[in-house]
Amino acid sequence: MAGNAHTSAQPNVPGRGIVASYTLRFWMLVVAIGLGAGVGGAALLELLRLVQHLAWNYHGGSSIEGETFLHAVESSSDARRIAVLAIGGGVVGVGAVGLSRLGGGGEVSESVWLRDGRLPLLGSIARAIESIVVVGLGASLGREAAPQQAGAAIAAALGERSPIPGWQRRLLVACGAGAGMAAVYNVPLGGALFALEVLLGTLSLPFVLPALATSALAVAVAWIVLPTHAVYSLPAYPVSARLVVYALVIGPLAGIAAIAYVRLIARAGAIRPRPGAGAIAILAPLVTFTALGALAIAYPQVLGNGRNIVQLALLGGVGAGLLAVLAALKPLATAACLGSGAPGGLFTPTLAFGVLLGGLLGEAWTQLWPGSPLGSYALVGGAAVLAAAMQGPIAALVLIVELTRQADSLMVPQLLAVVEATVLARIVGVPSIYTARLSGA
Repeated sequence: MAGNAHTSAQPNVPGRGIVASYTLRFWMLVVAIGLGAGVGGAALLELLRLVQHLAWNYHGGSSIEGETFLHAVESSSDARRIAVLAIGGGVVGVGAVGLSRLGGGGEVSESVWLRDGRLPLLGSIARAIESIVVVGLGASLGREAAPQQAGAAIAAALGERSPIPGWQRRLLVACGAGAGMAAVYNVPLGGALFALEVLLGTLSLPFVLPALATSALAVAVAWIVLPTHAVYSLPAYPVSARLVVYALVIGPLAGIAAIAYVRLIARAGAIRPRPGAGAIAILAPLVTFTALGALAIAYPQVLGNGRNIVQLALLGGVGAGLLAVLAALKPLATAACLGSGAPGGLFTPTLAFGVLLGGLLGEAWTQLWPGSPLGSYALVGGAAVLAAAMQGPIAALVLIVELTRQADSLMVPQLLAVVEATVLARIVGVPSIYTARLSGA
């Protein structure tokens, strides 16, 4: 019968399917993981602020990072930039030796996809601490990797000590990673979607509920010590015909850029020193980071995860010449850090590349059709490159919305560019940045 719930084709009928198999124990684990990810994320960002203060005399207050970090780097001497980055390279080298003795931390994506949701707790926490310290010292990698690692490690440890199926353990590890990301960026929905679309490859309702719960709890806990405002402060950019046409033009270009970027990350992952590499595991990061410090004498913007330059570019505060230089240097710096063996995230560096490219193409577009703010072009470009590189268009769009609080005015041009860029990347068949860094594909 059409009205019989037992024969309905509607998959979201309450009391059916996977949701009904979740036990009270499972939901208690969800709460514990959300709380742990929030506390861990807040603690790691406090450590980041401490490292930046000691290394760069950074006094950012509650902002944690941003333009003031760039100002601190710009205010430092040439010798200090080289010395601090050399110390960062030393931390990576020593950390590689130490982590090998602890069993290593491993990538979160590798744990979810290949290890049945298993991560060594001590090794993962040590890797998270190393990652946040290295980013604070100036590595061109994302700060989100550390709280993701911590959240996933907490979930893996709790899951292994509980009588739950392997698929539930993998789900909880992905949720823990998404919750860690949500906590440090104040993106509860984006963190949940990252866990689902990027790590699990599904938006099925039964999986959505635990992801939403863990991310919401983590963000609420992190609010105790972290700011509640948007990561990027922007004016309300209006939509226009010129911006819509720009999005249609830039979409394929953003897709091509994302393909090249993913292949660069894959190459970096392939040459990264492996456990037991010996002296090369110490020398490679030391040489790479020292060279990055020397590069920062002329271009201090290449240091850090890229949040500072993203904020400036989204406000149209970066000239065309510098946009062009940084659009080339920032991806190379990120790949060099990753290839040297440094642990760290790719989310903000990828967004930075997209924003820089979008701003540069926007500069050219205004010569043909002036009128729209340069920052709006940068935002569209950032969304398109991020979505194609992550292979997660919905997660990327929601993350952009939550990071900027630009909820609707630029949604149509962003959607157009994101669809074109992601479709092109999938036609070519490149993996996501998270798959690429594992396989070197």
